[in-house]
Amino acid sequence: MTQPSPAVQRRRMTVALALIAVLLAVAVVVVGAVSAGANGGAGASATQAPTETPRPAPAQAAPPATVDTFDRTAHSLDDPMSIWVVVNKLRPMNPQDFEPEDLVFVPVDYTFEPYMRQEASDAVVAMFEAAANEADLYLASNSAFRSYGAQENIYDGDDLLTARPGFSEHQTGLTMDIGPSTGECAIETCFGELPEGIWLRDNAYRFGFILRYPADKTAITGYEYEPWHFRYVGVPLATEMREKGISTMEEFFGLPAAPSYE
Repeated sequence: MTQPSPAVQRRRMTVALALIAVLLAVAVVVVGAVSAGANGGAGASATQAPTETPRPAPAQAAPPATVDTFDRTAHSLDDPMSIWVVVNKLRPMNPQDFEPEDLVFVPVDYTFEPYMRQEASDAVVAMFEAAANEADLYLASNSAFRSYGAQENIYDGDDLLTARPGFSEHQTGLTMDIGPSTGECAIETCFGELPEGIWLRDNAYRFGFILRYPADKTAITGYEYEPWHFRYVGVPLATEMREKGISTMEEFFGLPAAPSYE
């Protein structure tokens, strides 16, 4: 093959160099455009408002702890003249022949003449009147204050049914055994099923009385269920015990159970 002349070779070289220059120029333009696009996109993104990170919802505040504001020291548990005095098989009257100074006759229907301390007597009268006015139920006293000597005559040796002399709540002058004025189920557990017994169970606290010997608390109180035996402790304590669901004085005040005598 005949070699091209030097002039032809130079023209070819010149054309090749020109083509290379054009390709390089095109490449620079393309790369610039791409870079500009990328930079423009980044710039656009940079001008957008930053996305706010969602704030976590505040934790729900725990309900405040219940504070027991009831003053359990408002009255003595030992003073026989205190309306909160606790008398049971481990806590006898002191002195054992104690007799309240403010006993009064209680003006209600009765089997035996009832005497109680003035405050308790007033509460009984109000409670009996409420039973009659609100529910057409008529109540009567079967027994109220009993002295040490009277308890000696009543005590029959059955420690689940009667207290020994000097250990009876009746001696405080704050307790009454209550029944219907008809005498039905008097001093019997069936009283708890009568309308009168049910009304007393549900309403006695309003007047400051508690059912002292509940059916399920013999191991605490030492006595069988007595739906007729109501003890005056005052409206604040009776209401607090009801609201707390605590039915015995021993449990409410953190005292030892008294199922039997020492």
